[in-house]
Amino acid sequence: MKTGLVVVAVLISAGSAMAQMPPCTAVPGWTQRGEARRFDADNLFEYMDGNAEGYFLYHFVGMKGISCQSGDTTLNIDISEFEDTEFAYGMFTSTRDPRLATEKIGVTGQVTQRKGVFTKDKYYVEISANPEKDHSATLRAFLSIIEKNIQGRTTLPDAFGWFPTENLTPDSIRLVPESVLGLRLLKSGYIAQYQAGKAFLVRESSPEAAAQVFAKLRERFGQIAPAKIADEAFTANDKYLSGLCVFRKGNFVGGLANLPEGRSGVAETEKLAASVK
Repeated sequence: MKTGLVVVAVLISAGSAMAQMPPCTAVPGWTQRGEARRFDADNLFEYMDGNAEGYFLYHFVGMKGISCQSGDTTLNIDISEFEDTEFAYGMFTSTRDPRLATEKIGVTGQVTQRKGVFTKDKYYVEISANPEKDHSATLRAFLSIIEKNIQGRTTLPDAFGWFPTENLTPDSIRLVPESVLGLRLLKSGYIAQYQAGKAFLVRESSPEAAAQVFAKLRERFGQIAPAKIADEAFTANDKYLSGLCVFRKGNFVGGLANLPEGRSGVAETEKLAASVK
């Protein structure tokens, strides 16, 4: 039997209790060290200490993990589940090294000498290796096995296709888990950097909820000028966010902020609103 088939057979036999977690022996030469780990929102701090808060920001549900050993090398493998695919991807963007390239593992991943991460569907996977040396080949072997055993979405969140590409700063789209643009009214959503201004999109639970948020924004910014974009829109100026153009379309609130003086952003905002589905 070929090695790949052996790995698949081992994963299937692990049963539903292990779900996406392979045994250490899935890669030859590795054995499990210690007991398997399981954590939820109530006890993650026991494992992550101060880093747990970063997980909670992205609506963490649970984590399972194991440690694998081969000689003097140890791998800590953790698979975390989040509320949905968007928050799982948000967790990835918050932990990746923006200075380094990503690669196609699941939705996307990144492998360095001692760390490998990727996201797929509502899962975020992280493997760390010790001691300090190049473990990238081993990391990729384990990541590949785990990726194949996770079912679900392998494409970017829909919002990535809604931001117009003209003058968009590469790799600048990201999920903000709370207080988009620093405003508590905008609980969570996406931002993207452009040459002139910063675009944002927030999805509310219903058109009625979005209309309430839009009305509160209109009150907050005071002196506004109505604009004809989507269901309703306005332009304004703010001490901290500079020029603004804000729209509501169905259950979405979005627009541009940090616009330079003399630029309304209406044309750019129209393009953004038109792309939102």
